[in-house]
Amino acid sequence: MTGVPTGIADGARGIDGVVRRLRAIAADLPPTDGVAVFNRMYLTVTEGVGTGLGGFADPSAVAELDVLFAGRYLLAVDAVAAGRRPPACWRPLFEQRADPEVHPLQFALAGMNAHIQHDLPLAVVDTCRRLGLEPEQLEDDYHRINALLAGVETAVREQLMPGPDVLERLEPMTHRIGAWSVDTAREAAWGSVRLLWGLRGRPAAARACAAALDGAVGLLGRALLLPLGLRDEAAEAPAAAGAPVPVPVPVPTSEPDPQVSPAPDAPVAGLLPVARSGPATDGRPPGGDQAQLECSGLPSA
Repeated sequence: MTGVPTGIADGARGIDGVVRRLRAIAADLPPTDGVAVFNRMYLTVTEGVGTGLGGFADPSAVAELDVLFAGRYLLAVDAVAAGRRPPACWRPLFEQRADPEVHPLQFALAGMNAHIQHDLPLAVVDTCRRLGLEPEQLEDDYHRINALLAGVETAVREQLMPGPDVLERLEPMTHRIGAWSVDTAREAAWGSVRLLWGLRGRPAAARACAAALDGAVGLLGRALLLPLGLRDEAAEAPAAAGAPVPVPVPVPTSEPDPQVSPAPDAPVAGLLPVARSGPATDGRPPGGDQAQLECSGLPSA
């Protein structure tokens, strides 16, 4: 099965529809909820892409990618709302969303980790299949989005990072989250795109690769969300956690930034650092992986 993921098919058509869904999710969640923290940040990114569409080389392809990309997050939201388990990459965030010993910044980065390192490669493959494109035809626009994402990541870190009076006690967190960045995650995601696209004629290998990626990204998410054991510090940024991310929206330039584009001859395997951890070992409901693969556009057996 190929086509639009069900998270989008239930009314969130187009970028405007995605924005409406994200705003509705935000309205339904308490501001300190871990999913709400990520959702606010993602809403800012989605609004920025919609505002800057005219600056991309292929605005219609970018809009399609943005909708399919959002659909994967919305699939996870809808699965949890219906009492089902989300993909392995999203489970850490949804399972620990109310943990008072997890700092809001950890929630934001864990959501970015799941969405960029797992959802984004599958969404690019979906987009290429739907529009009859090769990934290379989307690559320049893919990297043009990096400036927007980098600005959002910086704003989130500045807004949610605790004050200097508690930073020393939160050193384990700052060390852990300091090793994660949007640029590195998106480079890894593009490597996964190239790998998955190369496997499109080998269904079993493509399914195994997607499942391993899902589990590996989930393991990294659990590492990002390790509780700090500092309940008071987790409450240091309640106001910031509930506020929108004030990020100016840059209009993409006509040329991608060479400093954030991966080298054209970079080995694909080298762009998959999380794959070293292997797939998650927690149980999955029957058919869970197959449903995820079906909505990814990857061929089934």
